[in-house]
Amino acid sequence: MTTRGPLAGILVVDLSRAVAGPQAAQMLGDLGARVIKIESPDGDDSRRWGPPFVGGESTYFLSINRNKESVVLDLKTDDGTSALATLIERADVLIENFRVGTLARLGFDDARIHQLNPRAILLSITGFGHDGPEATRPGYDQIAQGEAGLMSVTGSGSDDPQRVGIPIADVLAGMNGAFGIVAALFDREKTGTGQIIRTSLLAATIGAHVYQGTAQTVAGVSGTARGNHHPSLAPYGLFHCADSHVQIAVGTEGHWAALCRVLDLKADSRFDTNAGRVTFVDDLIAVINGALSTWTVGDVLEALTAAAVPAGKVRSMDEVYSWDQTRSQGLVVTVDHSTLGTIDIPGPPLRWFDGATEVTPTHHTAPPTLGEHTNAVLRWLADD
Repeated sequence: MTTRGPLAGILVVDLSRAVAGPQAAQMLGDLGARVIKIESPDGDDSRRWGPPFVGGESTYFLSINRNKESVVLDLKTDDGTSALATLIERADVLIENFRVGTLARLGFDDARIHQLNPRAILLSITGFGHDGPEATRPGYDQIAQGEAGLMSVTGSGSDDPQRVGIPIADVLAGMNGAFGIVAALFDREKTGTGQIIRTSLLAATIGAHVYQGTAQTVAGVSGTARGNHHPSLAPYGLFHCADSHVQIAVGTEGHWAALCRVLDLKADSRFDTNAGRVTFVDDLIAVINGALSTWTVGDVLEALTAAAVPAGKVRSMDEVYSWDQTRSQGLVVTVDHSTLGTIDIPGPPLRWFDGATEVTPTHHTAPPTLGEHTNAVLRWLADD
């Protein structure tokens, strides 16, 4: 069943590039909003990020620009700024992730945007925030992961800081931005006016610290990298079987008791509580690895699943996208690209139900080629 989505009728003008802003706009497009992506004549930076490229198209760009129309405007010209002004007049949402002050220098400060369209909602994403002593610094995901402490708790140890293998600061900033936009759309129904939403890569990353944050602010404990094992739960991490790796996550004492039964672990008073297991975690890991040394991954997963102990394998990307569970959740969608033909791309992570009937939007459009919709959109602006 094809539906239009809960944001059908909402017009989003996406001035952003790279990842964070495009992620927010893509999420709105997934929910049915019309997203017009404004690109410079050179195109979004991510169009040049690769390899891999397929048929000249960057797979990086393809990952964050589905369900959008591409319009090329040179905002250094009168024609470009005039067209943008007309779009803002009609827009429900405007998204930008320029450095602080750039949009104002182009002639579109907050006051002018509000004058053009008092109902418009503006999402602005920066690297480090819109004010404060370091507001003018440029921000990229790699830098934010380090500056916001994420790399200090990721890696094999304190001397091995590692970035997360996806641009997580960008993605989280985009998700937070999309959440803010939806809240502002709801508020606009009551007030009749739009709002300005500001977030940053720094804010998004610190906002995701969870227990690492309160360990620092409340207990005064500064987290360090612990490799593939949890600092506050044990056993909770990656273990070694006879043929490969298995992940085991013991979150309750019931899980621990079941794991002991499956692996026939001998009683050890040091491991009677989670606090004890965390204190003696190195010894605990050695005991569990020893017990698993005669098990294959397949056999131990079958046994742990039957015992209701959370466990899993470490899948490669090709395994993830060929997995029937991934496909069953709509996490791969097929789209028709104007130059690449029919391609599969990662799909949206949300599903919608009206009672027992699924009403998730099922029609998605491919990420656009540069300027693919310029003429059509400009004609639309001229005709109305």
